[in-house]
Amino acid sequence: MPGPKPTHVEPDLNLPKSVDVVVIGGGIIGAVTALELSERGARVLLCEKGHIAGEQSSRNWGWVRLGLRDPREIPLMLEAQKLWDGLDDRVGRKTGFTRSGILFGASGRRGAQNLERWAQHVEGLQTGAELLSGAELDAVLPDHETGLNYALYMPRDGRAEPQWAAPAIAEAARDRGAVLMTNCAVRSVDVQDGRIAGVFTERGRVACDSAVLAGGAWSRLFAGNAGIDLPQLKVLNTVLRASPVAGPETALWSDDFAIRKRADGGYTIASGHENTVDIVPDSFRLARRFLPALRQEWRSLRFRWSKRWAVEAQEVRSWLPTDVTPFEHTRVLDPDPSGKVLRRAWASAQRAIPALQASELVQSWAGMIDVTPDAIPVISGVDTMPGMFIATGFSGHGFGIAPGAGLLMADLVAGTTPCVDPAAFRLSRFTDGSRVRPDPGY
Repeated sequence: MPGPKPTHVEPDLNLPKSVDVVVIGGGIIGAVTALELSERGARVLLCEKGHIAGEQSSRNWGWVRLGLRDPREIPLMLEAQKLWDGLDDRVGRKTGFTRSGILFGASGRRGAQNLERWAQHVEGLQTGAELLSGAELDAVLPDHETGLNYALYMPRDGRAEPQWAAPAIAEAARDRGAVLMTNCAVRSVDVQDGRIAGVFTERGRVACDSAVLAGGAWSRLFAGNAGIDLPQLKVLNTVLRASPVAGPETALWSDDFAIRKRADGGYTIASGHENTVDIVPDSFRLARRFLPALRQEWRSLRFRWSKRWAVEAQEVRSWLPTDVTPFEHTRVLDPDPSGKVLRRAWASAQRAIPALQASELVQSWAGMIDVTPDAIPVISGVDTMPGMFIATGFSGHGFGIAPGAGLLMADLVAGTTPCVDPAAFRLSRFTDGSRVRPDPGY
């Protein structure tokens, strides 16, 4: 089946000779960063090797959630929720955002206790978080056969349409003066006297004072060529789309499946916890750094040998600005979905939500999630390279938090007071002796 098709964004025709900031990557993080900086009067170039939102930004679940986030992300996600509320009016286009509420379910006492412990992190924050069971749960999720007897309900969480959001935001950045170049890979950065002086694209050099790497799953490869150590791996997530049916408005996350209603009346469905990990050379290069995360998450990961090993083993890891790069060889990373995950998630969802038995599976796809050793992003300057900034490694949490992440990145680039304390997201945490591991909050 073909993957999701984001709203087409027509590129600008002329590559500028000079700007203030080049944003590398046309996903939702790069688009929001470009919008924020353009609104502050900066001259911005947004460069995308393929098309806007071609990869994970159009392939994710479309969840806008505070619930069950790593506690370190909570302040930034609260900022993001505020921005989602007025985003359609701000960009003058539809993103599909609605506060539909999300239920995070548990079937056993241990799971229920985890939800109770996590809920303590948002006490007093006016999130409306509730712990539901019995009739209260049935009232929020009627006509279900999930087997869940306990859930955390986040009524202010919601959903948006991944195929709409990043293109809408990118177009709004252009409305404010940004230049959008698609099918235009940034090959490398130009460093002079130790700091960023420009970037080299496949169409020529652009002078700039700052560059923001928001390349998603490609960020580690780009950073490595620039001499920046960025520990990041890729995890494959499989998603399906079901045809419209009269089903629940509230999104649900359970052990077996996750589901949310779409703007077209259908449903986006995925496994609640299962992700596929292709074993590649970086799996061994980064094994020690990812060991704490592996110990914590091993039950939800399915390792496999696949053609990705050969692809990445043959991929060049360093190149010159005049060389054709891996970014030009693969304009859009379009991995095959896992058939096993697809079948299990679809069957589980149909059993749990009887209304889905009248629905049909009409589309499936997969996307590569950019993951860090502690499962929270890098939103940071590079200490050893003034003018270089990185916004990547969102570990499957990037779509919902994107408005806050782009705001924080713009604050760092502009040198203004950051919207939240950026310390947790600094790149140097991987080298300064910090304890680096995921924190589920319970």
